[in-house]
Amino acid sequence: MPRRGSWPCLLLWPLLLLQLAAVRGYFPEERWVPESRLRPPRVLLALLARNAAHSLPAALGCIERLRHPKDRIALWVATDHSVDNTTAVLREWLVNVQTMYHSVEWRPMEQPRSYPDEEGPKHWSNSRYEHIMKLRQAALQSARDIWADYILFVDADNLLTNPDTLGLMIAENKTVVAPMLDSRAAYSNFWCGMTSQGYYKRTPAYIPIRKRDRRGCFAVPMVHSTFLIDLRKEASQNLIFYPPHPDYTWAFDDIIVFAFACRQAEVQMYVCNKEEYGSLPVPLRSHSTLRDEVESFMHVQLEIMVKNPPVEPSRYLSLPPKVPDKMGFDEVFMINLKRRADRRERMLWALYEQQIDCKIIEAVDGKAMNSSQVDAMGISMLPGYKDPYHGRPLTKGELGCFLSHYKVWKEIVERGLEKSLVFEDDLRFEIFFKRRLMNLMYDLEEEGLDWDLIYIGRKRMQVEHPEKAVPHIRNLVEADYSYWTLGYVISLQGAQKLLDAQPLSKMLPVDEFLPVMFDKHPVTEYMEHFENRNLLAFSVEPLLVYPTHYTGDDGYISDTETSVVWNNENVKTDWDRAKSQKMKEQQELSNEAKNSGVLQSPLDSTARDEL
Repeated sequence: MPRRGSWPCLLLWPLLLLQLAAVRGYFPEERWVPESRLRPPRVLLALLARNAAHSLPAALGCIERLRHPKDRIALWVATDHSVDNTTAVLREWLVNVQTMYHSVEWRPMEQPRSYPDEEGPKHWSNSRYEHIMKLRQAALQSARDIWADYILFVDADNLLTNPDTLGLMIAENKTVVAPMLDSRAAYSNFWCGMTSQGYYKRTPAYIPIRKRDRRGCFAVPMVHSTFLIDLRKEASQNLIFYPPHPDYTWAFDDIIVFAFACRQAEVQMYVCNKEEYGSLPVPLRSHSTLRDEVESFMHVQLEIMVKNPPVEPSRYLSLPPKVPDKMGFDEVFMINLKRRADRRERMLWALYEQQIDCKIIEAVDGKAMNSSQVDAMGISMLPGYKDPYHGRPLTKGELGCFLSHYKVWKEIVERGLEKSLVFEDDLRFEIFFKRRLMNLMYDLEEEGLDWDLIYIGRKRMQVEHPEKAVPHIRNLVEADYSYWTLGYVISLQGAQKLLDAQPLSKMLPVDEFLPVMFDKHPVTEYMEHFENRNLLAFSVEPLLVYPTHYTGDDGYISDTETSVVWNNENVKTDWDRAKSQKMKEQQELSNEAKNSGVLQSPLDSTARDEL
């Protein structure tokens, strides 16, 4: 007797048997197996490179890591008018990878090395625009000739760090679609507005998309640099780069010509910002040099490392080793807590990329110190000290931070180092960092300025009045009340002054101690404990380093603020600085307080922003 509830199962058996019979077949010749899945689409990847030897190792490494079967990708690669070894780099790469990809079309051009009507390697002349249009058209035609399903254009300095970028763009099912690429500024590879003459137009829609306040796939009038064309779509047959459409009257520019062609073919361009896909450099101005371009691209790599792993170069290229130096300093110190290996590795990589040699100083871990150790070192807090904005005493993290810098000052004096550079491990570098700092130090020597300490990164706390510009020296002001010790240059004379103040017996946070020593602290009671407040302190303007994270950012961790009181482990000091009065008062400088009279360096205006 069947159990209750088993009848439905018995009724299903005939259906299952029928299905099984259908698979096996009544006769042997009727047997079949399920169909296999479709093969991935065929993609032609077009890469145009000029003077790109510096960016190709990283860009090609990103291309190698795209998660699309390489035997379904055809490579179309061209070089033109290069003065560096772009052609040699690409030739080596193609020789080593050609068997992995479906096919390779190689169009090298080693001569001539420049266009007759260009003013420099970064100048876009009409003949250069025309040549690029012809190359893009040749790549597009090649994709059509081999019956490719898609063509992906990638500029040689664009880093597709997301290996799924190609697949994600294919999944959007658009005729022309671009992954939004990030940069250090508002610039990206799309426009949200275009004038009736085809020029860029600022619109309110741009920034919310660029900042990913709005996420999605957006219809836009222009995409460029890296974008995908779906050649299966009928309308794609009418897309051209060269010659321009017969009705074309706009600027002679390859990206504008193609945008016009899309408009005429009634093809809508799209940009997607649903995920982070990669990065690109901000375009340089026409007077910029190849050295500027090399350093600008390096900065893209440094910015990627702030939140992501470094971009690994191609495995199929032989790269010469970098030769780090100390930039003319007697020593370059990098302070790092032993338990913060993540910061140490990131900083070492960032310094190596800039060819900067450094000595690691193991930071004092204040959180690991007990009261007995503090007493044994003769450490006492400055009488009556409370954080000017929090109203709290010194933290163990701040104690460790001070002792770490104190360790550096002692070594400078013991070794007799005339000028040293000090880094903490949680900073990010500004573009052209190394050259800007070396130029500043040269100007100091030339002018014979007497100095003890120069901030290269700080938080300016006095925001009511401008700081005094230093005459005849570019990018330098006399420092007023400032926070942070992210990075600074210090002289032997300056280190000796700091040690002579005997700060361990009247300790306060190091970024409060320094303003006391140059007589600019707002609390006079603190300054009265230090007799000689004659530290000659300056600051670069604009700054050369900034924090990797600010309070409230994803990934923000403070080893100084989030701690316990220096002499009482039971009192937590996990204040929310984002809500503190200090942060509310120091959001931005008033117009009257901006340091507008500072002599500027030509490097300050090398790169553009949104356009």
